[in-house]
Amino acid sequence: MSADPDCFAANEALELAAQLALEYRSGAAALDPGAAPRAEASGFDIPLPRRGREARKVIAALDAAARPGLTGSTKPGFMGWVIGGSHPAGIAADWLAATWGQNACLYDSSPAAAQAEAASAAWLLDVLDLPREASVGFTTGATMAAFTALAAARLAVLERAGHDFETKGLFGCPEVAIYISDDGHVTNYSVLRYLGFGDEQIRRIPSLADGTFDCTALEQAMRSDRVEARIVIAQAGQIMSGGFDDFTRVSALCREFGAWLHVDGAFGLWVRASRRLRHIAHNIDLADSWSVDGHKWLQIPYDCGFAIVRDQRCHRRAMAMQAGYLPDMRDTRNNADFVPELSRRARGFAVWAVMQSMGRLGIERMVEEHCNATHLLAQSLRHLPGVDVVNTVYLNQLAVAFTHEDADLTEMVASHLNATGRYFVRTADWRGRKLLRFSITCGATTDTFIRSLVGDVERFWLDLARRAA
Repeated sequence: MSADPDCFAANEALELAAQLALEYRSGAAALDPGAAPRAEASGFDIPLPRRGREARKVIAALDAAARPGLTGSTKPGFMGWVIGGSHPAGIAADWLAATWGQNACLYDSSPAAAQAEAASAAWLLDVLDLPREASVGFTTGATMAAFTALAAARLAVLERAGHDFETKGLFGCPEVAIYISDDGHVTNYSVLRYLGFGDEQIRRIPSLADGTFDCTALEQAMRSDRVEARIVIAQAGQIMSGGFDDFTRVSALCREFGAWLHVDGAFGLWVRASRRLRHIAHNIDLADSWSVDGHKWLQIPYDCGFAIVRDQRCHRRAMAMQAGYLPDMRDTRNNADFVPELSRRARGFAVWAVMQSMGRLGIERMVEEHCNATHLLAQSLRHLPGVDVVNTVYLNQLAVAFTHEDADLTEMVASHLNATGRYFVRTADWRGRKLLRFSITCGATTDTFIRSLVGDVERFWLDLARRAA
């Protein structure tokens, strides 16, 4: 019997995709496509054919069209934003997940997907040392994780205030006061809008130099308010400084005023994986909910985040869907009970594979090595004239200014590093200054690589300073 020609063509396309993926991972393309001259025409902007094309040729054309516009986010020199490097085990697991084609919403629709998420959720709570009774939803990222957790918070605080949100929604509800640092991450403000909160409900609390709560100002704001429902959004890893809120003091205020405490821990929550560094996040486990990314420091391929809620019943009530065609299986895990989507990717397979591949000690070692590398970079740059390391180094984030005789040359340094092809960095405006951000998040970034970066920065900076003199 001859082989199915459609199956043969599909295999050819899969084999080519694997070959191209391996070539890309081991290749040496420039990390910043924006540093190269922009192509006159996009390889994507072609007519849609009347008849379909051979799958193998389509994959080849896709690779050719995409390569010029790919950032090197899986390379050790990618430091522009907090983006992980896509662990090989996660990539391989994602290939399988796509091949299996599972909709991970219900236990019935994919028992394997439900079991993978349940097992991975238990490991996450253990590694992060969070309450083991908490529930975990696998989301697209920390933004939707915050949406999920804060939806549970909204339900809980209104219920405490005597309002039946599930029946009445926001109509006629008591005022909810939400306390957040004026330097909190922009996505938290967006999530609050999605949940129906406006400027009058949001108390922007003055922040300290590292962008975290001024706890005295927070306490004053909470004491001056006369509201029945409160939510506090704290930070574990401020986006520019990597700073952490004082969770001992913040959690005590939340207990005193009956507030729900949510922690934005998009990347910083992973410090809990390190026995040596977890003191930075002391008492973070006293919160009611946490949002954290998997596709940042855990190196899960995009996209992946986790909504963690202490009160599993409240989490489930905020998210669960009911319909006649959906089976009621309360004794098994329905993944959709903990996230906004019904149709969704089976993210648990990649999480399971990466955590098994790295192990507890591998995750701990990576976090510590990245923090050590950031300290090494900070110490090395501080010795250069005209270089100002702006932030206290807590984790893997560094904010640096380059000035010479009152001239701000930070953007010029960033452009030079990007032009080498070995680095991808970006500047940001923070507290009235132009700063070069170094975010050491890729699993492949080592101390050795950082020493090479220091050498490149030093040579260029000293040469630039001489020419500007």
